[in-house]
Amino acid sequence: MRVIEVSSFGDPEVMQIQDREIPAALPGTVVVRLHAIGVNPVETYIRAGTYPVLPDLPYIPGSNGAGIVHDIGEDVDLFRPGQRVYVAARSGTYAEYCCCAVRDIHPLPDNISFEEGAALGVPAATAYRALFMRGAGRKGEKVLIHGASGSVGLCAIQLGVAAGMEIVGTAGSDKGMRLVREHGAYPITHNGHTIKQLHEAAPDGYDLILEMLANKNLETDLEVIAPRGRIVIIGSRGRIEIDPRATMGREVDIRGLALANSTPGELQQIHEGLSKALAAGSLKPVISETMRLEEAPRAHHKVMAPGNCGKIVLIP
Repeated sequence: MRVIEVSSFGDPEVMQIQDREIPAALPGTVVVRLHAIGVNPVETYIRAGTYPVLPDLPYIPGSNGAGIVHDIGEDVDLFRPGQRVYVAARSGTYAEYCCCAVRDIHPLPDNISFEEGAALGVPAATAYRALFMRGAGRKGEKVLIHGASGSVGLCAIQLGVAAGMEIVGTAGSDKGMRLVREHGAYPITHNGHTIKQLHEAAPDGYDLILEMLANKNLETDLEVIAPRGRIVIIGSRGRIEIDPRATMGREVDIRGLALANSTPGELQQIHEGLSKALAAGSLKPVISETMRLEEAPRAHHKVMAPGNCGKIVLIP
């Protein structure tokens, strides 16, 4: 089988196509023939060697994908060969086949394509955890999603709208603004008088803010948050200086999020919630572009570029 392998940390071009044997299904594991592979920003940090926890070299990147069960190991009775599944593994999905623990794969409904399924393991799961677990979002609340046209943001809009929340989403392009509007949120551009528009859209402030770029937006978030509001930081690419007193008068909570910190029980709750949303038709990930497996370096460049709308997917 073909895989993408990283033998040294560095720029995207360190990712190289290699030939490897198809893995065997060990006890308690499932081998999946991948039809689509999701590309996530966190994979660029790991590849660059800047993530706090790094794999041993060489390694196969990737934590998301979707495909067909190829083989099952001993003691596996939840899945069968030929079944459609999506993968939410720790690593190893930039390949034609991957071997996963049973806890890391989930049934993929027939109404969801493999490309869409490749966007569930990290983006949709992160959106669910941010909205309902870290953010404690409730029906009727006013929610601001900064960077709403990305794969996490669009999933969060869909889940929030279905839960009865009133969503405002920011985006940096006309296409992004259109996607935000089409999925049920009120769009506001990153450019221009953003703070003024944010105040006008929610004069009493936002009960919950999902923040994709905290190093740029956290100070703004503290200006528009409602009393006792919650800010969930999903992404940040640097440092920012804020006045801590901005959190005091309104008793604002700033909460970090890392999907990898989820307990097994929380992951089960997340994927059960996603399964219900998929079955109800209220969750359908947006795909921005598909690329060939060997284009993984280009995908890593593009996933970090401004203006990307939806999910970038590799096709093995």
